[in-house]
Amino acid sequence: MNGILVVSATKGEAAHVPDRYDVLVTGIGKVTAAVAVTAALARYPEDTRPLVVNIGTAGALHRHHGGLYVPSTVINHDISSEVLRSLGHPVRDVLSLDDGDGSVLATGDAFVSDAEVRDALSARADLVDMEGFAIAYAADRMGARCRLVKHVSDHADESAMDWPKQLDESARILAEWLASRY
Repeated sequence: MNGILVVSATKGEAAHVPDRYDVLVTGIGKVTAAVAVTAALARYPEDTRPLVVNIGTAGALHRHHGGLYVPSTVINHDISSEVLRSLGHPVRDVLSLDDGDGSVLATGDAFVSDAEVRDALSARADLVDMEGFAIAYAADRMGARCRLVKHVSDHADESAMDWPKQLDESARILAEWLASRY
């Protein structure tokens, strides 16, 4: 082991990760990601938990965004935080991440392929995905450090429906980034 647990939602996103890394494929969505990461980290003694590096694709919420990002902040965009807080229930819906590039990732269970939804999210974030917040939250709760690395595969509009065609190129870029850093 090299002290790193590479996490992706799909096998396709991790297709080019070198064999020297431990890889966890969680499945798509926040619940499956959180459960898988928590279960994986529970297998490590508390003082030896690895760095969790989530590699995956993301939709760009602004036309000028493209390429690879290492978000500094991740938000859980599809939870009714304001309502729950007003009812007296604190909700942690924003996480800060070390060593990021200043970008903000919005995570939700909805696949964003509608320009109107994208434009509403763009006021709060740069990118959108379906697992990042859950992975970072699970890692934090388990006492592990986490880094999110996202490659833009689409612009969170009708182009999102071409995601399967973009997946392999994104996976190559993500694996190259991983191998060059760790």
